[in-house]
Amino acid sequence: MSNSILIKTVRVNGFRGLKNIEVELEQTTVLTGMNNSGKTSFLKAMQIALGNRQFLSQDDFYIEGNTIGTQIIVDIMIIPNNTDENKNFSEEWEILFTDARIKFTEDSAYIPLRTIASIDPITNNVRIKQYILQEWIELKFGEDPEHHWYELDNGNETSFRFDEIPFFYMDAQRDILEDIKLKSSYIGKMLSKIEYSTEDIAEIEEKIESLNQSAVEKSEILKIIKTALTELNSAMDSTNGGVEITPFTKKIRDLGKGLTISYGDNEDSFLMEYHGMGTRSWSSLLTLKAFVEFFKINSEQNDAVFFPIVAVEEPESHLHPNAQKKLYSQINDIVGQKIISTHSPYIAATAKIEEVRNFYKNEIVECGQINVDELSKEDLRKINRQVINTRGEIFFSKCLVLFEGETEEQALPIFFDKYFGKTSVELGVDFVGVGGYGNYLPFIRFAEYLKIPWIILSDGETPVVKKLKKDIKKVYKLDTVDLSTFTNIFILEDGADFERYLLNEGFIEEIKLAFEKLESVTYLEEELLQKNGTVQKRIKTASTCSDCEQNIYEDILRNYDGDEGFKDFLYDCMTSQKTQFGPVIAETIVASANELPQLIRNLFAKIKNVLNIEEPA
Repeated sequence: MSNSILIKTVRVNGFRGLKNIEVELEQTTVLTGMNNSGKTSFLKAMQIALGNRQFLSQDDFYIEGNTIGTQIIVDIMIIPNNTDENKNFSEEWEILFTDARIKFTEDSAYIPLRTIASIDPITNNVRIKQYILQEWIELKFGEDPEHHWYELDNGNETSFRFDEIPFFYMDAQRDILEDIKLKSSYIGKMLSKIEYSTEDIAEIEEKIESLNQSAVEKSEILKIIKTALTELNSAMDSTNGGVEITPFTKKIRDLGKGLTISYGDNEDSFLMEYHGMGTRSWSSLLTLKAFVEFFKINSEQNDAVFFPIVAVEEPESHLHPNAQKKLYSQINDIVGQKIISTHSPYIAATAKIEEVRNFYKNEIVECGQINVDELSKEDLRKINRQVINTRGEIFFSKCLVLFEGETEEQALPIFFDKYFGKTSVELGVDFVGVGGYGNYLPFIRFAEYLKIPWIILSDGETPVVKKLKKDIKKVYKLDTVDLSTFTNIFILEDGADFERYLLNEGFIEEIKLAFEKLESVTYLEEELLQKNGTVQKRIKTASTCSDCEQNIYEDILRNYDGDEGFKDFLYDCMTSQKTQFGPVIAETIVASANELPQLIRNLFAKIKNVLNIEEPA
């Protein structure tokens, strides 16, 4: 936006669950993360600095152990947002901000604003003070001892509530029907501003009067009611006026009081009362858009600068997926700067990758973002295509478990239920098959940037381990990598894949029983031959023609000699029936008297440690 501004950075200390956090904002920013991760608290912290603070109470101060914080600090940096190379504020904004507030670096201007909320020791009420910082420093500054940003001197005390930068907040509990009743709602404020010229009022009220007369004259019921009520004249000893029945409001000033909204297709429309919460919530959000547009028009008419900050909480409430996808573009089109808090993978996937900020809460709340400047276009394309477009739910994960194959994807959640006594969904753990060992990198990058803990269960074949090392080098920018030093990477022993690992761990009887449970496949199929104690099976193999370089398929009789041969035979059966076999073998192992495979227990112990989960049942 030419000659405009932008809130570039927001820092919060000591507010609700936000002990110390910094968030970089875009023109439109989408906040993701699980419930109670701090998204709403961040929006309310911005409201403390820019909007209505009446909601603040002692309960909003950060609590650590038995200690309640004594102050809330919110720092905001405003920068110019010009389309040209000019890094200074336009003349209009300079006049509004004044030289006393504007600071400079070597190549650009900025405004560092601080808001401090504290408890007044006398009145016990929340007290607000605002300051212009002398400079904007790093999160940590100085040496011996090192200081945090919120320990910086407050600077000059001054107010910075600007009508030209209004803060609009819309929470998740919205309903157009309730909004119409409230003068304080966005649509209520707009209705109170309705104005007509004297000539227009006379013309409209004349038409209303004629409409009321016609409605009464053409209704026998209304005429009977009017005749009966004329007896009030004698009862009240009134000689002036009389009874009027007005099916439609009489005065134009009362139009808003009886306002109704209908919605439907070309043939039928229904009052908003008959629509579901999705339509009503969406309509309420669109009235905010209209309200901001109303402000914009007034500003343009008065040649005034105008830059609203619009914060919307869970706009997807009650809406189906396709409607959720449309929401992003509708909010993005609103003038000013927008911050969207969402639990919708559809909204997160529709947003630009650089607009997403992920909140993750463990011991403290952290915010992650994908640094597009560090990645190539191909890197970003893979994150979008392989991660976001197919596994958008992992924006809201507490822990990601990555692996290559189908068997793991079906078996691990069953093992998880056994180990923890709860489902992985309940604990916020996502098991994600990456579709082959070459596909780990975009998932690791996604998780690292967004501060989501990740764990890998990798096959042990040499090419797989070699590629994994290469990916880890890229992520952490290392020259050499020893995977054994990574406590979140579990590699199957002896170069095995998952199926071979189960065999090596001694689950022979469970695997045989699993095949017997499968009606379509058993390990005693008709094509098997038992000859001289040797299991034999006809398998199809491929060789390459030396002339045409095409695969030639032929059936051969393969021998599986002895115990090891029988394990090889079971392995071939397992790998040829992965989609059917995975859940059955997991359920069989869980139902047996044996413990879960050791490496799986180690992996689950890591999850328990990452999420601070109590000892499993």
